[in-house]
Amino acid sequence: MLTIRREEDRDRVGVFRINELAFGRPGEAKLVDALRKGDQPTISLVAEQDSQVVGHIFFSPVSIESATKTSTAIGLAPMAVLPDRQRQGIGSQLVRAGLVECQRLGQYVVVVLGHPKFYPKFGFVPASRFGLRCEYAVPDDVFMVAELTPGALAVRPGLVKYGPEFQQL
Repeated sequence: MLTIRREEDRDRVGVFRINELAFGRPGEAKLVDALRKGDQPTISLVAEQDSQVVGHIFFSPVSIESATKTSTAIGLAPMAVLPDRQRQGIGSQLVRAGLVECQRLGQYVVVVLGHPKFYPKFGFVPASRFGLRCEYAVPDDVFMVAELTPGALAVRPGLVKYGPEFQQL
């Protein structure tokens, strides 16, 4: 049985390991550690199976800068599942639970840099459809956005900027 729950202090070593193994490098694991130290609100969930943490998802604030104002949204990054547990629906359950938690906390716009065949099933579409651009030079189909409330992006075009912690990747 799989349980999705908020990350606890006791999960930190396991979360580091999951991100390191899933991405094949320590960069994303170190990113999570750096984001935890920030003073911005975040959402960090784990998937637990057989008393072992097998997946992790993290959400942190991003800014949307336009010519006239700066607004905020939330960015999904990173999301990881242990390699031997991938393709079993764990990542999908983490994304769904994370989006519900975002909405519960009053977040209505979520951006992600991710696989264009995975994230659309959760309502993500190319961010360019809403006039959003990523601060990083990435292909249009991998920078996506989901409106958790219809119309939330009607007046929010601009440049999406991630926190300074992402510069280390």
